[in-house]
Amino acid sequence: MQDLGKLGENIISDYLIKNGFKILSKNFTTKFGEIDLIAQKDSTVAFIEVKARNKAYFPISTVVTYPKQKKIIKTSKCFIRNFNIVDNVLRFDVATVEIIDQDITAYDINYIQNAFYGK
Repeated sequence: MQDLGKLGENIISDYLIKNGFKILSKNFTTKFGEIDLIAQKDSTVAFIEVKARNKAYFPISTVVTYPKQKKIIKTSKCFIRNFNIVDNVLRFDVATVEIIDQDITAYDINYIQNAFYGK
C-alpha cells in the first residue's frame, strides 16, 4: 500500500480536478514549510492541506494547528511571489480523507473551504 499521506493527496487531487480545478503544484516546499496541493478554479487559488487517516475521528484542532497554519501562510506567500499570482482570490482549505477499507476502494472526503485565514 502506498504512503497514506500520498494516497490522500492523490484522492483530493482527483476530487479537485473533477470539480473543475487545475492543480498548480503538489508538495510545494520552501524553508518555511510545505503545502500539499495548490489548485486554481477561475480566479480562486486554493492552498490545501490534506490529512488522511484510517479512522473517522478528525478533531479540527489536531488537523491543522495554529503553528502549521502560520507555516502554510508563509509558504503561500513564497508561491504567490515566485509565480506572480495577482488579482486572484486566495483561500486556505483543509481536506480530510478517511480510508474506510484496507483495499482503498471506499473512503470519505471532508473538504473545508476557507478553513483558516492568512494575514
